[in-house]
Amino acid sequence: MTMVYHVRRRDKEITDQKTLRRILKTVQYVTIAMSRENNPYLVSLSCGYDEEHNCIYFHCAEEGKKLDFLKTNNSVWGQALLDYGYEHGECDHQYASVHFSGKVTFVQNLEEKVQAAKCMIKQLDKNPEKLIERLESRKLEKLKSTTIGRIDVEFMSGKRSEKIAV
Repeated sequence: MTMVYHVRRRDKEITDQKTLRRILKTVQYVTIAMSRENNPYLVSLSCGYDEEHNCIYFHCAEEGKKLDFLKTNNSVWGQALLDYGYEHGECDHQYASVHFSGKVTFVQNLEEKVQAAKCMIKQLDKNPEKLIERLESRKLEKLKSTTIGRIDVEFMSGKRSEKIAV
């Protein structure tokens, strides 16, 4: 039986899907939790959010603990956090966050890998045009051997500090 939880502080809850997606489109990284044989593992990943397909792309090494966990159990829980810092003298922290769950798939199709790489570059780099141009000129060599994961987002919820408008 799945337990249903709600945000205790309703005044901090973000219910607008556009706002949740805007946060995912803004962050530089997400942190995901995974589990294998009842053992948890947590990792932060640089990412790109594809709003049209409601998925988060990330890249990683071809082997390692994260891949071992995800190949055994592809269900993840994640957090995207916009941290505006502790407010000194107020005993308060300014933030906006999105929690999400989803399934991870490793992208095999080269065209999707190209789109994923562009998505990540656009989200992470201040001047993405030059990197995208370089990517397109040698995409076959570089991307064929790049491991790219896609988190298909199934659920999202969010919270924010009262003073934060997103």
